[in-house]
Amino acid sequence: MPARLREHYSKNVAAALTKEFGYTNPMAVPKLDKVSINIGMGEATQNAKLIDGAVAELTAIVGQKPVICKARKSVAAFKVREGMPIGVMVTLRGDRMFEFLDRLMNVALPRVRDFRGVSSKSFDGRGNYTLGLKDQLIFPEIDYNKVDKVKGMNICITTTAKTDAEGMALLKHLGMPFRQ
Repeated sequence: MPARLREHYSKNVAAALTKEFGYTNPMAVPKLDKVSINIGMGEATQNAKLIDGAVAELTAIVGQKPVICKARKSVAAFKVREGMPIGVMVTLRGDRMFEFLDRLMNVALPRVRDFRGVSSKSFDGRGNYTLGLKDQLIFPEIDYNKVDKVKGMNICITTTAKTDAEGMALLKHLGMPFRQ
């Protein structure tokens, strides 16, 4: 069964974007390319067990096992040695990406305290959007009692849009709750 958000894109969003920006070729209509989720764990230099918790939580949230990122260079000021685990990341594509975005926009973000919408200034100039979350507890998959440390995460939504206006229109039509 295809993802609900993917069906919404193919039935409604693509036609609305074609009408709004006047695309003549259906391949020129912007679409979602991938979603990357990163959790940086600087404290993992002192306690390597923190990485295991981050891997388990990110796996529960996205349904795919993340990659453990290791330090490329040694930095004495941060007590980091080359090869130490310092974070976890996962890249989602296809149905998993659409299902994750659907849960993010409709379930997780409304659970943020005093939520008034996400910033519309987090575009990079090429139509890609980056969102930072302060804690992982907004996702219903996380058991509050098993969390050892609150971890923030960066969510980067990569689109095929050429400009920020096209990328913002795509995300707005998909249901991203932007601040007014």
